[in-house]
Amino acid sequence: MKEIIRLYYEFKTDLYHYLLGLTHDSTLADDLLSDTFLQAIISLPSFRGESSIKTWLFGIARNLWLQHLRKHKSTINIDEMPERIIDNDLLQGIVLDELAKRVKALLSEKDSCSREVFIMRMNGYSYKTIAETLKISESTARVIEFRTRKWLQAILSKEDYI
Repeated sequence: MKEIIRLYYEFKTDLYHYLLGLTHDSTLADDLLSDTFLQAIISLPSFRGESSIKTWLFGIARNLWLQHLRKHKSTINIDEMPERIIDNDLLQGIVLDELAKRVKALLSEKDSCSREVFIMRMNGYSYKTIAETLKISESTARVIEFRTRKWLQAILSKEDYI
């Protein structure tokens, strides 16, 4: 039990931010975080050590999120993603706010894998962690992130956002 408590304190923040990035709902992210550790307690005896504990926990979290989506037949609402851009200059803040809203709208058009890779990279996750979590290769994660970034840049440039 001490091991689970240690794992909880070590990974809860990273898992919460990951889940918040997927759900865009702090209450749901909290619920899924709790469920993740409950599932980890249940599944710990069957953990084979083929991946790191962190990757294993992220995999549990992702699977619980996907189960939630299937169960509730809901879609990801990018518009509910909290704005992360804070600026003291009001005009620049307004421009950045509009840019953030447009990026969210554009990302909602992409497939879930592209969105997840992009969101995880924006949250500072390594390609290795992304690859292990999404069960894709590191090079695939890099290509998806690169293409999504270029796609966003092309559209935003055409629309004079950048």
